[in-house]
Amino acid sequence: MEKRVGKFIYWAPRILSIIFILFLALFSLDVFEGNYGFWETIAGLFMHNIPAMILLIVLIISWKREIVGGIGFVLAGILYIAMILMNIITTGFEWYYLLWALQISGIAFFIGIMFLVGWFKKKK
Repeated sequence: MEKRVGKFIYWAPRILSIIFILFLALFSLDVFEGNYGFWETIAGLFMHNIPAMILLIVLIISWKREIVGGIGFVLAGILYIAMILMNIITTGFEWYYLLWALQISGIAFFIGIMFLVGWFKKKK
């Protein structure tokens, strides 16, 4: 039973990270709705995918060093909440900001905590 829990704690944050990064990358597809040229579309895809690329780098590093994933994903969640707060300050509060924070930051926090749990278990 202990070995099964260990495998779950090892694989769950990695698989969830991949799914989460793909989810974030889906948001870049709105670039194709505009009437942009080839290079503008490439630049838009690159700009929209910067967070996903950063999290992919964090995932690659944290595959062996879970502490990096724990800290990286928790910081990503905090950064997203800070960005939402800045948006609230400039444009005013909208109820759907809470849903955005829950969807993006909540998942990032969950993945980060799972990486930290794996790191603590490996440390023991």
